[in-house]
Amino acid sequence: MKIGFIGLGRMGGHVAENLMKAGHSVTVWNRSKAPVDALVARGATAAATPQDAMNGDAVFSMLANDLVMQEVGLAGPLLDKAAKGLIHVNLATISVEFAKTLQAAHSAKGLHYISAPVFGRPDMAQSAQLVLVAGGDKGAIQTMQPVFDRIGSRTVPVGSDAWQANLFKICGNFMIASELQAIGEAFAVLRKGGVDPALFHDVMAGRLFTGAVFKAYGMMVMNHQYEPAGFALTLGLKDVNLARAAAAGLGVQMPTADLLKTNYEQAISWGWQDKDWSAIGEVPARKAGL
Repeated sequence: MKIGFIGLGRMGGHVAENLMKAGHSVTVWNRSKAPVDALVARGATAAATPQDAMNGDAVFSMLANDLVMQEVGLAGPLLDKAAKGLIHVNLATISVEFAKTLQAAHSAKGLHYISAPVFGRPDMAQSAQLVLVAGGDKGAIQTMQPVFDRIGSRTVPVGSDAWQANLFKICGNFMIASELQAIGEAFAVLRKGGVDPALFHDVMAGRLFTGAVFKAYGMMVMNHQYEPAGFALTLGLKDVNLARAAAAGLGVQMPTADLLKTNYEQAISWGWQDKDWSAIGEVPARKAGL
């Protein structure tokens, strides 16, 4: 398959490389040149403009947020220049409302749009172990499934409306952020009381909280290991705000999300914006004077 790829950040570069390893012809574009050069050295074709990545069977995008996608032109101008019948797979976490806009814009041009945000950190992208949450036309998803199988360990179809995949991902990230907050609060109380958080983590991870979030992120909070960031703290704030906006649109209150917003903004005011988003677990300790 001839595939374009737009956005070669911490995750996108690994995904694009796995597409190449699967035997696809991949044309790559990124706002900065170094990631493009790295993949060209491995056999990719460099796109001089985003338009050059829109000429194949499919294009993947993995850009930071709604605004960057708009600036690149994926909500408008680029669609006029896309190959007929192109399938656009957006791997990024974007707002529900923008996903609706994208689906309508693609449909008006006779193009397929799939929202396929992913769960996983850069190491999982590199090892093709991402979980993709796919929303959009069933036929288009089926066409892309063999491709998805080479970049992830599981694809979860959630419906024909693309925005439903984004709602799914946003709620998932909200739950992760909420657990990070809970971890930070618990560890702060333990440290204040002279109890070893490492012993607590060992017991909880072995019996009651056996999932990957508590085991991995709990270790990061316990050891204050927030750099290099696998997922930046500013992106955590972005996703919390996406959850708050989605909830407001559906008439649902999310008081925990409001707390998370406050704490992420506090962390950014301390200059932590480039740390991993798990650094929100450090906020309760900092506030407790630890």
